[in-house]
Amino acid sequence: MNPFHVMAKPSGAKCNLDCKYCFYLEKEGLYPPGAMRMSDEVLEAYVRDQIVAQPAGTEVLFAWQGGEPTLMGVAFFEKAVALQKQYGKGRTIRNAFQTNGVLLDDAWGEFLHRERFLVGLSIDGPRELHDLYRVDKGGRPTFDKVMRGLEALKRHEVEFNTLTVVHRESARRPLEVYHFLKEIGSTHLQFIPLVDRVGETETVTEASVLAEDYGTFLTTIWDHWVRQDVGQIYVQLFDVALGVWLGQPASLCLFREDCGDAIALEHNGDLYSCDHFVTPRHRIGNLLDQSLGDIVQGESQRQFGRNKSASLPRYCRDCAVKFACHGECPKNRFIRTPDGDPGLNYLCAGYKHFFTHANPGLRGMAWLAMHREPPAKIMEVMSESYA
Repeated sequence: MNPFHVMAKPSGAKCNLDCKYCFYLEKEGLYPPGAMRMSDEVLEAYVRDQIVAQPAGTEVLFAWQGGEPTLMGVAFFEKAVALQKQYGKGRTIRNAFQTNGVLLDDAWGEFLHRERFLVGLSIDGPRELHDLYRVDKGGRPTFDKVMRGLEALKRHEVEFNTLTVVHRESARRPLEVYHFLKEIGSTHLQFIPLVDRVGETETVTEASVLAEDYGTFLTTIWDHWVRQDVGQIYVQLFDVALGVWLGQPASLCLFREDCGDAIALEHNGDLYSCDHFVTPRHRIGNLLDQSLGDIVQGESQRQFGRNKSASLPRYCRDCAVKFACHGECPKNRFIRTPDGDPGLNYLCAGYKHFFTHANPGLRGMAWLAMHREPPAKIMEVMSESYA
């Protein structure tokens, strides 16, 4: 069995924020009104099955997301860790934890440090850009609360990275966002383009990033990074791209030829094909009825993964940077190609611009790596080229 990734949502879609662009809050409607909280029975089944189903000798990763996982309280995750130790003897186990940060305090900091959790903190940039959409249930800004949560992580030396949604406004201020994230101590950056489709149309919301702007956002940060920050700051997309230029399969499902190895686990044990396809149609089973490994390897999920490449339009198949993008995520394939064929990714123009622009630097870094030289040497090459 190949390794696969589970995004576990122990509190379901429940969240203490009301981010204006959140696509997951509406998933509460899939379940009866009331508490969305993972039971001890589901938790144990998940921990046990996740360890058993992953290939022997590989690291076992537990990724906790939401909604907002801190709503479960520290005691829930202490129980999860105890189960991991019970079932995972002889296995290397890691935990990743994505949070909006507003509930983080010293109790959380102590636990996350002790159990070596990697925390992904959602923050969209400086106060003005962050508070534009990331608000609480009363519509109030959350920047100060997130920064207090970040300070708790720092006090307890918790390893963290940042997840930044790139919306229409922030896309136009790339270096302001980038420098802010560096200033708050983030060395591992993930940029998530906001694409919020209006119904079944080809139109997106006013908050959604424009494809061309997203391409410019990436290339502007790339031009700065490739000359000054290689080896010091790690940008997820840049790391993934370097792997591809080295001839490796993309380490991120978005850019693989086929997908299907990143599934979503809801609070009650329901499993869905993908975090972005949590719909009745894409429910593939429940942990309490069938083992996790059998569900993931089932024909329904395998076909879901194969559909990614099978549905790629000719315009994409003939593209010079197809090897780097593979049409990105199917959820964003809702516009038409210049030839009028359906299934083009909304972000196509942005990705094409970025991968084309970054190609010389990526080729240089790949050459260095293949010759056992540190890729950071590319900074000397790029600086000399543009001196």
